[in-house]
Amino acid sequence: MANIPLRIVGIGCNIELRVVSFLTRARQATNDVVFIDLGSDDETAILVEEVGCKVLTSENSDILAVSQCLKESGLEPAENYLFIHINKQWSLREFPLHLNRSRENWDVYIGLVTTADGEVNRPSKSLLGTSNFQHASVSHQGLEELISADEDATAHDLSDQLRVRVIESTTLPSLPQRESLATASRFAQLFIWMIESRHPLFLFGIPGIVLFVLGYRLSGGVVSTFTELSTESIGVTLLTIAMTLFGLFAMMIAVILYIMGKQVEQVQAQYDEPRGGL
Repeated sequence: MANIPLRIVGIGCNIELRVVSFLTRARQATNDVVFIDLGSDDETAILVEEVGCKVLTSENSDILAVSQCLKESGLEPAENYLFIHINKQWSLREFPLHLNRSRENWDVYIGLVTTADGEVNRPSKSLLGTSNFQHASVSHQGLEELISADEDATAHDLSDQLRVRVIESTTLPSLPQRESLATASRFAQLFIWMIESRHPLFLFGIPGIVLFVLGYRLSGGVVSTFTELSTESIGVTLLTIAMTLFGLFAMMIAVILYIMGKQVEQVQAQYDEPRGGL
Protein backbone atom coordinates (compact mmCIF):
# COMPACT_ATOMS: atom_id res chain seq x y z
CA MET A 1 0.00 0.00 0.00
CA ALA A 2 1.21 3.48 -0.81
CA ASN A 3 2.18 5.72 2.04
CA ILE A 4 -0.91 7.94 1.93
CA PRO A 5 -2.11 8.47 5.50
CA LEU A 6 -5.33 10.30 4.61
CA ARG A 7 -7.35 10.94 1.48
CA ILE A 8 -10.17 13.48 1.69
CA VAL A 9 -12.99 12.90 -0.77
CA GLY A 10 -15.50 15.65 -1.44
CA ILE A 11 -18.86 14.73 -2.97
CA GLY A 12 -21.25 17.21 -4.51
CA CYS A 13 -23.19 18.57 -7.47
CA ASN A 14 -23.47 22.16 -8.77
CA ILE A 15 -21.44 23.70 -5.93
CA GLU A 16 -19.14 26.02 -7.88
CA LEU A 17 -19.56 28.73 -5.21
CA ARG A 18 -18.39 26.47 -2.38
CA VAL A 19 -16.06 23.89 -3.87
CA VAL A 20 -12.93 26.07 -3.96
CA SER A 21 -13.15 27.00 -0.28
CA PHE A 22 -13.65 23.34 0.64
CA LEU A 23 -10.70 22.15 -1.45
CA THR A 24 -8.46 24.89 -0.08
CA ARG A 25 -9.35 23.92 3.49
CA ALA A 26 -8.96 20.20 2.76
CA ARG A 27 -5.50 20.62 1.21
CA GLN A 28 -4.34 22.22 4.42
CA ALA A 29 -4.90 18.84 6.08
CA THR A 30 -3.59 16.58 3.31
CA ASN A 31 -2.20 16.82 -0.19
CA ASP A 32 -4.38 13.95 -1.40
CA VAL A 33 -7.81 15.47 -2.12
CA VAL A 34 -10.30 13.95 -4.55
CA PHE A 35 -13.69 15.24 -5.65
CA ILE A 36 -16.54 13.02 -6.86
CA ASP A 37 -18.93 14.92 -9.11
CA LEU A 38 -22.54 13.75 -9.17
CA GLY A 39 -23.38 15.23 -12.57
CA SER A 40 -22.84 18.98 -12.26
CA ASP A 41 -23.88 21.19 -15.15
CA ASP A 42 -22.00 24.27 -13.92
CA GLU A 43 -18.24 24.92 -13.57
CA THR A 44 -17.74 22.74 -10.48
CA ALA A 45 -15.57 20.14 -12.21
CA ILE A 46 -13.57 22.83 -14.03
CA LEU A 47 -12.77 24.64 -10.79
CA VAL A 48 -11.68 21.39 -9.14
CA GLU A 49 -9.26 20.67 -11.97
CA GLU A 50 -7.90 24.21 -11.87
CA VAL A 51 -7.13 23.82 -8.18
CA GLY A 52 -5.19 20.66 -9.05
CA CYS A 53 -7.42 17.95 -7.57
CA LYS A 54 -8.57 14.71 -9.15
CA VAL A 55 -12.16 14.67 -10.44
CA LEU A 56 -14.21 11.46 -10.48
CA THR A 57 -17.83 10.97 -11.54
CA SER A 58 -20.57 8.87 -9.99
CA GLU A 59 -24.30 8.59 -10.60
CA ASN A 60 -25.17 7.65 -7.02
CA SER A 61 -24.10 9.26 -3.76
CA ASP A 62 -24.46 6.37 -1.29
CA ILE A 63 -21.43 5.00 0.52
CA LEU A 64 -21.33 1.81 -1.57
CA ALA A 65 -21.39 3.67 -4.89
CA VAL A 66 -18.72 6.11 -3.69
CA SER A 67 -16.48 3.25 -2.55
CA GLN A 68 -16.90 1.50 -5.89
CA CYS A 69 -16.10 4.74 -7.71
CA LEU A 70 -12.78 5.01 -5.85
CA LYS A 71 -11.92 1.42 -6.69
CA GLU A 72 -12.57 1.95 -10.42
CA SER A 73 -10.56 5.19 -10.45
CA GLY A 74 -7.24 3.36 -10.26
CA LEU A 75 -5.90 5.64 -7.54
CA GLU A 76 -3.34 4.33 -5.11
CA PRO A 77 -4.94 3.07 -1.91
CA ALA A 78 -4.74 5.18 1.23
CA GLU A 79 -4.70 4.22 4.88
CA ASN A 80 -7.78 6.30 5.72
CA TYR A 81 -10.54 8.03 3.78
CA LEU A 82 -12.72 10.96 4.80
CA PHE A 83 -15.90 11.39 2.73
CA ILE A 84 -17.81 14.68 3.00
CA HIS A 85 -20.97 15.68 1.16
CA ILE A 86 -20.76 19.36 0.18
CA ASN A 87 -24.33 20.66 0.18
CA LYS A 88 -26.52 23.32 1.76
CA GLN A 89 -26.74 21.38 5.02
CA TRP A 90 -22.96 21.21 5.46
CA SER A 91 -20.88 24.10 6.78
CA LEU A 92 -17.14 24.60 6.51
CA ARG A 93 -16.91 25.01 10.29
CA GLU A 94 -17.82 21.33 10.62
CA PHE A 95 -14.65 20.27 8.79
CA PRO A 96 -12.40 20.11 11.92
CA LEU A 97 -14.89 17.77 13.61
CA HIS A 98 -14.94 15.42 10.62
CA LEU A 99 -11.15 15.54 10.41
CA ASN A 100 -10.85 14.55 14.08
CA ARG A 101 -13.31 11.72 13.45
CA SER A 102 -10.96 10.25 10.84
CA ARG A 103 -8.24 10.04 13.51
CA GLU A 104 -10.30 7.85 15.86
CA ASN A 105 -9.28 4.63 14.07
CA TRP A 106 -12.79 3.65 12.96
CA ASP A 107 -12.87 1.18 10.09
CA VAL A 108 -16.32 2.35 9.04
CA TYR A 109 -17.91 5.43 10.58
CA ILE A 110 -20.96 6.83 8.77
CA GLY A 111 -23.13 9.80 9.66
CA LEU A 112 -26.49 9.34 7.98
CA VAL A 113 -28.77 12.20 6.93
CA THR A 114 -32.26 12.39 8.38
CA THR A 115 -35.17 11.64 6.07
CA ALA A 116 -37.73 14.18 4.88
CA ASP A 117 -39.95 13.51 7.91
CA GLY A 118 -37.00 14.11 10.23
CA GLU A 119 -36.64 10.50 11.37
CA VAL A 120 -33.92 7.90 11.05
CA ASN A 121 -35.13 4.42 11.94
CA ARG A 122 -32.26 2.62 13.66
CA PRO A 123 -29.24 3.94 11.70
CA SER A 124 -27.36 0.69 12.25
CA LYS A 125 -30.13 -1.17 10.38
CA SER A 126 -30.37 1.28 7.47
CA LEU A 127 -29.48 -0.07 4.06
CA LEU A 128 -26.05 1.20 3.06
CA GLY A 129 -26.96 1.13 -0.63
CA THR A 130 -29.96 3.44 -0.31
CA SER A 131 -29.16 5.65 2.70
CA ASN A 132 -27.78 9.15 2.26
CA PHE A 133 -24.83 10.14 4.41
CA GLN A 134 -23.32 13.50 5.29
CA HIS A 135 -19.82 12.35 6.21
CA ALA A 136 -17.97 9.07 6.63
CA SER A 137 -14.56 7.97 7.88
CA VAL A 138 -13.32 4.70 6.40
CA SER A 139 -10.07 2.79 6.72
CA HIS A 140 -8.48 0.80 3.91
CA GLN A 141 -9.92 -2.44 5.27
CA GLY A 142 -13.29 -0.78 5.72
CA LEU A 143 -13.27 0.44 2.12
CA GLU A 144 -12.56 -3.05 0.84
CA GLU A 145 -15.46 -4.36 2.93
CA LEU A 146 -17.83 -1.71 1.53
CA ILE A 147 -16.76 -2.48 -2.03
CA SER A 148 -17.66 -6.15 -1.62
CA ALA A 149 -20.91 -5.47 0.29
CA ASP A 150 -24.34 -6.08 -1.24
CA GLU A 151 -26.83 -3.32 -2.04
CA ASP A 152 -29.14 -4.42 0.78
CA ALA A 153 -26.34 -4.74 3.34
CA THR A 154 -26.51 -2.99 6.70
CA ALA A 155 -23.88 -2.21 9.31
CA HIS A 156 -24.57 -5.60 10.93
CA ASP A 157 -23.63 -7.38 7.71
CA LEU A 158 -20.09 -6.04 7.75
CA SER A 159 -17.21 -8.04 9.15
CA ASP A 160 -17.08 -8.50 12.92
CA GLN A 161 -13.34 -7.84 12.80
CA LEU A 162 -13.92 -4.21 11.83
CA ARG A 163 -14.79 -1.30 14.11
CA VAL A 164 -18.08 -0.11 12.61
CA ARG A 165 -20.44 2.64 13.73
CA VAL A 166 -23.40 4.18 11.91
CA ILE A 167 -25.11 7.17 13.52
CA GLU A 168 -27.45 10.01 12.66
CA SER A 169 -25.58 13.08 11.47
CA THR A 170 -26.59 16.26 13.29
CA THR A 171 -25.64 19.85 12.50
CA LEU A 172 -23.76 22.02 14.94
CA PRO A 173 -25.95 24.16 17.19
CA SER A 174 -25.82 27.88 16.52
CA LEU A 175 -24.95 29.35 19.88
CA PRO A 176 -25.72 33.05 20.47
CA GLN A 177 -22.60 35.17 20.54
CA ARG A 178 -21.92 37.37 23.52
CA GLU A 179 -21.96 41.06 22.74
CA SER A 180 -19.07 43.20 23.92
CA LEU A 181 -17.84 46.75 23.56
CA ALA A 182 -15.68 45.66 20.64
CA THR A 183 -18.54 44.12 18.66
CA ALA A 184 -21.06 46.78 19.66
CA SER A 185 -19.30 49.34 17.50
CA ARG A 186 -18.88 47.35 14.30
CA PHE A 187 -19.26 50.40 12.11
CA ALA A 188 -16.34 52.09 13.90
CA GLN A 189 -14.23 48.95 13.48
CA LEU A 190 -15.09 48.83 9.79
CA PHE A 191 -14.19 52.50 9.42
CA ILE A 192 -10.80 52.00 11.12
CA TRP A 193 -10.08 48.92 9.02
CA MET A 194 -10.84 50.77 5.79
CA ILE A 195 -8.43 53.54 6.80
CA GLU A 196 -5.61 51.17 7.79
CA SER A 197 -6.03 48.90 4.73
CA ARG A 198 -6.46 51.83 2.31
CA HIS A 199 -9.67 50.33 1.01
CA PRO A 200 -10.67 51.71 -2.42
CA LEU A 201 -14.23 52.35 -1.25
CA PHE A 202 -12.81 54.66 1.39
CA LEU A 203 -10.00 56.29 -0.60
CA PHE A 204 -12.09 56.97 -3.72
CA GLY A 205 -15.70 56.19 -2.85
CA ILE A 206 -16.31 58.63 0.02
CA PRO A 207 -14.51 61.61 -1.62
CA GLY A 208 -16.32 60.82 -4.87
CA ILE A 209 -19.71 60.87 -3.18
CA VAL A 210 -18.89 64.18 -1.46
CA LEU A 211 -17.69 65.84 -4.69
CA PHE A 212 -20.62 64.51 -6.70
CA VAL A 213 -23.22 65.70 -4.17
CA LEU A 214 -21.61 69.14 -3.83
CA GLY A 215 -21.31 69.54 -7.59
CA TYR A 216 -24.92 68.49 -8.09
CA ARG A 217 -26.18 70.90 -5.43
CA LEU A 218 -24.04 73.78 -6.73
CA SER A 219 -25.17 73.24 -10.31
CA GLY A 220 -28.71 74.35 -9.41
CA GLY A 221 -27.38 77.49 -7.78
CA VAL A 222 -25.17 78.33 -10.74
CA VAL A 223 -28.06 78.09 -13.19
CA SER A 224 -30.34 80.33 -11.11
CA THR A 225 -27.66 82.87 -9.96
CA PHE A 226 -25.72 83.74 -13.09
CA THR A 227 -28.07 85.17 -15.71
CA GLU A 228 -25.41 86.70 -17.94
CA LEU A 229 -22.23 85.31 -19.46
CA SER A 230 -19.02 86.55 -17.83
CA THR A 231 -15.59 85.36 -16.77
CA GLU A 232 -16.82 84.73 -13.24
CA SER A 233 -19.90 82.76 -14.32
CA ILE A 234 -17.90 80.64 -16.78
CA GLY A 235 -15.26 79.83 -14.13
CA VAL A 236 -17.84 78.84 -11.51
CA THR A 237 -19.73 76.76 -14.06
CA LEU A 238 -16.60 74.91 -15.19
CA LEU A 239 -15.61 74.34 -11.56
CA THR A 240 -19.04 72.89 -10.79
CA ILE A 241 -18.92 70.61 -13.83
CA ALA A 242 -15.39 69.47 -12.99
CA MET A 243 -16.38 68.77 -9.37
CA THR A 244 -19.36 66.68 -10.47
CA LEU A 245 -17.34 64.72 -13.05
CA PHE A 246 -14.45 64.09 -10.64
CA GLY A 247 -16.91 62.80 -8.06
CA LEU A 248 -18.54 60.49 -10.59
CA PHE A 249 -15.19 59.18 -11.84
CA ALA A 250 -13.97 58.61 -8.27
CA MET A 251 -17.04 56.53 -7.44
CA MET A 252 -16.57 54.46 -10.61
CA ILE A 253 -12.87 53.90 -9.83
CA ALA A 254 -13.76 52.80 -6.27
CA VAL A 255 -16.26 50.22 -7.53
CA ILE A 256 -13.88 48.95 -10.24
CA LEU A 257 -10.96 48.57 -7.81
CA TYR A 258 -13.19 46.83 -5.28
CA ILE A 259 -14.40 44.28 -7.88
CA MET A 260 -10.85 43.71 -9.16
CA GLY A 261 -9.63 43.16 -5.60
CA LYS A 262 -12.28 40.50 -5.03
CA GLN A 263 -11.31 38.76 -8.27
CA VAL A 264 -7.62 38.75 -7.29
CA GLU A 265 -8.47 37.28 -3.87
CA GLN A 266 -10.50 34.52 -5.52
CA VAL A 267 -7.69 33.64 -7.92
CA GLN A 268 -5.15 33.57 -5.10
CA ALA A 269 -7.41 31.30 -3.05
CA GLN A 270 -7.61 28.86 -5.97
CA TYR A 271 -3.89 28.65 -6.74
CA ASP A 272 -2.20 29.10 -3.37
CA GLU A 273 -0.30 26.04 -2.21
CA PRO A 274 -1.60 24.36 0.99
CA ARG A 275 0.13 25.73 4.06
CA GLY A 276 0.10 22.46 5.96
CA GLY A 277 1.08 20.15 3.14
CA LEU A 278 4.52 19.18 4.40
